[in-house]
Amino acid sequence: MAVTGAVMVGYLIVHMLGNLKIFFGAQSFNDYAHGLRTFGEPLLPYRTVVTLVEVVLAVSVVLHMWAAITLTRRAAKARPVKYVAKKAQAGGYATHIMRFGGITILLFVIWHLLDLTFGVVNPAGFDGTPAARMIEGFAPSRWWVTLIYVVAVVMVGLHLRHGLWSGFQTLGWAKGRAKTVRLGAGLVAGVIALGFLAPPLAVMIGVVK
Repeated sequence: MAVTGAVMVGYLIVHMLGNLKIFFGAQSFNDYAHGLRTFGEPLLPYRTVVTLVEVVLAVSVVLHMWAAITLTRRAAKARPVKYVAKKAQAGGYATHIMRFGGITILLFVIWHLLDLTFGVVNPAGFDGTPAARMIEGFAPSRWWVTLIYVVAVVMVGLHLRHGLWSGFQTLGWAKGRAKTVRLGAGLVAGVIALGFLAPPLAVMIGVVK
């Protein structure tokens, strides 16, 4: 759970930084997207590195879900009788949405791929440039798409905050400095969430055109 989570956190950070390139102009964003697909050329074939990253990410997602289901079943078998008094071990609202939040994020990822990666549900279509897909995808007239994105990113932030805290706790790094680790987890999750929210909101309000 912790290892696959770390892989996904690393991907989120890189992906977030890449999205922020839209603030440097459409050409800069398109160059970034093109650079990802041509990375390693001519030594490697076109899109080799991106494909490898996608495979590793997909495997990590599947293993993360499998770990979550396995741990839930193991916990249920270890404690078939419920506690008389419940107390959230990790605490906070994020603890209660991890399961359903994960499902929500998975559904959003599918929509996100159909919208911005494959252009199936995007006004710019498959032939549109990456920048065009982002700008037309989050246009003011498609405010509902931005709303979906905001809700999903908030879910990601809450999921990430709890996941980071749990990961550090699992590795034993939270012992004796729980408050610091919890604050750090919240800070990292908040920065990543804001980084993902900035481009679509900027497009919707007309800052990025």
